[in-house]
Amino acid sequence: MMSFEPLWETLKQKSLSTYKLINEYGISKGTIDNLKHNRNVTLLTVEQLCRILDCKVEDIVVYVKDDV
Repeated sequence: MMSFEPLWETLKQKSLSTYKLINEYGISKGTIDNLKHNRNVTLLTVEQLCRILDCKVEDIVVYVKDDV
Protein backbone atom coordinates (compact mmCIF):
# COMPACT_ATOMS: atom_id res chain seq x y z
CA MET A 1 0.00 0.00 0.00
CA MET A 2 1.16 3.52 -0.68
CA SER A 3 0.89 5.91 2.25
CA PHE A 4 0.88 9.67 1.88
CA GLU A 5 1.72 10.19 5.55
CA PRO A 6 5.05 11.89 4.67
CA LEU A 7 3.13 14.52 2.67
CA TRP A 8 1.39 15.88 5.76
CA GLU A 9 4.69 16.29 7.62
CA THR A 10 6.26 17.94 4.56
CA LEU A 11 3.33 20.36 4.28
CA LYS A 12 3.75 21.25 7.95
CA GLN A 13 7.50 21.80 7.53
CA LYS A 14 6.91 24.02 4.50
CA SER A 15 4.07 25.91 6.28
CA LEU A 16 1.65 25.02 3.50
CA SER A 17 -2.01 24.06 3.90
CA THR A 18 -4.35 21.98 1.79
CA TYR A 19 -6.35 25.19 1.32
CA LYS A 20 -3.35 26.76 -0.39
CA LEU A 21 -2.76 23.64 -2.52
CA ILE A 22 -6.36 23.86 -3.73
CA ASN A 23 -6.72 27.62 -4.18
CA GLU A 24 -3.25 28.73 -5.24
CA TYR A 25 -1.85 25.66 -6.97
CA GLY A 26 -4.98 24.13 -8.53
CA ILE A 27 -4.86 20.74 -6.81
CA SER A 28 -8.45 19.48 -6.79
CA LYS A 29 -10.42 18.82 -3.62
CA GLY A 30 -10.95 15.25 -4.86
CA THR A 31 -7.21 14.73 -5.16
CA ILE A 32 -6.68 16.05 -1.62
CA ASP A 33 -9.37 13.65 -0.40
CA ASN A 34 -7.65 10.76 -2.19
CA LEU A 35 -4.34 11.70 -0.57
CA LYS A 36 -5.93 11.92 2.89
CA HIS A 37 -7.37 8.42 2.49
CA ASN A 38 -4.27 6.88 0.83
CA ARG A 39 -6.19 6.23 -2.37
CA ASN A 40 -4.66 6.20 -5.84
CA VAL A 41 -3.35 9.39 -7.40
CA THR A 42 -1.41 9.76 -10.64
CA LEU A 43 2.33 10.15 -10.89
CA LEU A 44 1.62 13.52 -12.47
CA THR A 45 0.01 14.56 -9.18
CA VAL A 46 3.05 13.34 -7.23
CA GLU A 47 5.29 15.25 -9.64
CA GLN A 48 3.21 18.43 -9.18
CA LEU A 49 3.44 18.11 -5.41
CA CYS A 50 7.21 17.61 -5.62
CA ARG A 51 7.49 20.75 -7.73
CA ILE A 52 5.22 22.81 -5.44
CA LEU A 53 6.95 21.63 -2.26
CA ASP A 54 10.44 21.53 -3.78
CA CYS A 55 10.99 18.06 -2.35
CA LYS A 56 11.69 14.44 -3.26
CA VAL A 57 9.10 11.72 -3.91
CA GLU A 58 9.91 10.10 -0.56
CA ASP A 59 8.86 13.34 1.14
CA ILE A 60 5.36 12.72 -0.21
CA VAL A 61 4.74 8.99 -0.37
CA VAL A 62 6.08 5.81 1.19
CA TYR A 63 5.44 2.13 0.45
CA VAL A 64 3.98 0.16 3.37
CA LYS A 65 3.85 -3.62 2.97
CA ASP A 66 0.33 -5.07 3.28
CA ASP A 67 -0.24 -8.08 5.51
CA VAL A 68 -1.86 -10.08 2.72
